[in-house]
Amino acid sequence: MLSAICLLFALAGKAEGVSSPSGQLKLDFELSKNGAPTYQVEYKGKSVIKPSTLGLELKNANNLLDGFEVLKASTSTFDETWQPVWGETKDIRNHYNELLVELKQPATDRYMNLRFRVYDDGVGFRYEFPQQKNLVYFVIKDEHTQFAMTGDHTAWWIPGDYDTQEYDYTESKLSEIRGLMQGAITDNASQNQFSPTGVQTSLQMKTADGIYLNLHEAALVDYSCMHLNLDDKNLIFESWLTPDAQGDKGYMQSPCHTPWRTVIVSDDAREVLASNLILNLNDPCKYEDTSWIKPVKYVGVWWEMIAAGKPWAYTFDLPSVKLDETDYTKVKPNGIHPANTENVKKYIDFAAEHGFDQVLVEGWNTGWEDWFGNSKDYVFDFLTPYPDFDIKYLNEYAHSKGVKLMMHHETSASARNYERHMEAAYDLMNQYGYNSVKSGYVGNIIPRGEYHYGQWMNNHYLYAVTEAAKHKIMVNAHEAVRPTGLCRTYPNLIGNESARGTEYEAFGGSKPFHTTILPFTRLQGGPMDYTPGVFEMDMNKLNPNSHAHVNSTLARQLALYVTMYSPLQMAADLPENYERFMDAFQFIKDVALDWDDSRYLEAEPGRYITAARKAKGTND
Repeated sequence: MLSAICLLFALAGKAEGVSSPSGQLKLDFELSKNGAPTYQVEYKGKSVIKPSTLGLELKNANNLLDGFEVLKASTSTFDETWQPVWGETKDIRNHYNELLVELKQPATDRYMNLRFRVYDDGVGFRYEFPQQKNLVYFVIKDEHTQFAMTGDHTAWWIPGDYDTQEYDYTESKLSEIRGLMQGAITDNASQNQFSPTGVQTSLQMKTADGIYLNLHEAALVDYSCMHLNLDDKNLIFESWLTPDAQGDKGYMQSPCHTPWRTVIVSDDAREVLASNLILNLNDPCKYEDTSWIKPVKYVGVWWEMIAAGKPWAYTFDLPSVKLDETDYTKVKPNGIHPANTENVKKYIDFAAEHGFDQVLVEGWNTGWEDWFGNSKDYVFDFLTPYPDFDIKYLNEYAHSKGVKLMMHHETSASARNYERHMEAAYDLMNQYGYNSVKSGYVGNIIPRGEYHYGQWMNNHYLYAVTEAAKHKIMVNAHEAVRPTGLCRTYPNLIGNESARGTEYEAFGGSKPFHTTILPFTRLQGGPMDYTPGVFEMDMNKLNPNSHAHVNSTLARQLALYVTMYSPLQMAADLPENYERFMDAFQFIKDVALDWDDSRYLEAEPGRYITAARKAKGTND
């Protein structure tokens, strides 16, 4: 409901303010003496964001940084309750007060609006560019959105990187980030850091007087992913966008707008976890029919490769594969390829016996022999199974057992090749009855020079989701940009990885506090396919060549199904390991994926999370 519209005709430099519905959060806006937009935020009378400037630096054009005057400022109130297709709660209230500031830059006769929405749990704001004759096509060189901190807060951060979020978190003061950065950077298949004080969002912080701050973005569409670069002398964060292959940060055409820049604020850590700010700042669902979108609990042919060291590839005979020429019937099978018909049948039987919805099969398709590290464009066709994988028979067998197979589309980061084959790949899924796909983007991006988190790739990820919807297919994208609440608008995006997941447990582990930080950071924008459920902690029992140990307990593995919400949950371990602990496995079988209500009983980032949830449509 839109109400209480008030128009304020303001003079340049005059301050305007808007408070949250309860009044506990207040945002003030004004122009500096040189006409630069600035804002600040107070929470319960305390400053949490000091005066911070806003603006954009353009390529080969006058900047949108200063020289502005206020044409008009208007406030409004909005209050609705909406129901997500799936989620932590049945109902979500979207209640905010808004301040819209319409600016003009007289020297260039250009116009820019700033829209601020203030909720009881935080604020969101974005730049908007109305239709106009002097600002039509423009290129962003840098976005200069500032977040000026009030002190040397404690932060839980990962290194700023254009290509990966798969880092362990570091807990430190803001002033300590520079000295700890090199030690926080670990090897990854594709990575590009940009600054010794650059960090990624969602960034969780805590002030000395117990206020929790979270910086992120919402509704990342047709724009570059935002990181944060810290001026550690003045403790001011500034937005740092991911560049494209030419070094540009964004190609824009008015009318248009940026994603929302978000600040969650509370003196209770539980309220940070319960916040729906990111979801509320996204557009409502764009699909009329969502009946085909269902939560999924699955097992899969995956941990055999990750932990047991078995290959995705069918043969060891081929140093090079050309998909249109290589004849797999003439090579010797390696004999240990897990994605074979008999092995997959065992997983289907296990899933059917224990009530799982789907079985993921990785390594089913040709091309894995030279898939990684070669910057290979035509790497997979997403259509052709290996000789030992009977795609027709296995899908029919699964359906006869009340189970579906889950498709796997590893792209080897050749996004251009994926788009080349996408329609045919989705058609194949429809043909055999698949309704969900796990996609992956391991390695350096093709088109070469692009980054995982740049504007071009962000458009690609969303294209894959919207095209999948035309085929009634759900998407779980790994190595893609971290989510920003787009699952509200496109709820067939049922999962992402975009963080350090369970697979690292098989590679030597993550810090013990990792999963008490992720709900405050990575999960703010949407659910994670964390793939919990590891019951055998000694990797040497799966792979004699491995000496890794999963730094976890069985009880912790079970708790993750509740503390880390996702409508997509995997039981990642091998069936035989679950059969050893059927009492514990019963919890994974029983735990819900969709909830009517969720309550966070106690929480502290990096320390502990206790959650209670009520399953949708039940009293459980």
